Amino acid sequence: MLGDITLESIKVNVLCENWEDAIKKGCKLLENKGYVEPEYEYAIIKSLKNIGPYMVIAPNIVLSHGRPEDGVNKTAVSFLTLKKPIDFGSEQNDPVKLVITLAAKDNKSHIGVLGEIVDLLRNKEDLQKIMNSKTEKEVLNILTKYS
Repeated sequence: MLGDITLESIKVNVLCENWEDAIKKGCKLLENKGYVEPEYEYAIIKSLKNIGPYMVIAPNIVLSHGRPEDGVNKTAVSFLTLKKPIDFGSEQNDPVKLVITLAAKDNKSHIGVLGEIVDLLRNKEDLQKIMNSKTEKEVLNILTKYS
């Protein structure tokens, strides 16, 4: 749940070279905590290359995710804001400024987290605050009301 999110799962104003770098850095936050294995990022990148930018779910937002069998140890989520927005190839929703990485341990455990993310996505004001935040603590303070 978003209630489990910690400062270590959030990074603001990250400089990324391209969309793959953004995915890797979002996954790394989860990998550092032991929530996912290194292969998780490769599964997400492979999926985006094969299927296209379907994970860019709203203007400026990518919800990157893989399957439970792609190396997920614990259901978790990370938030990464980008210093310079990056194109993922989505005509409607590029450029991406916010990378939300979701790792689901099984097909049911992510339902609650997805509900909380949807609540956040509906609140345009909070989304703007997150994208403009200067510190991880600011983002964490906003996210705590969604758990």
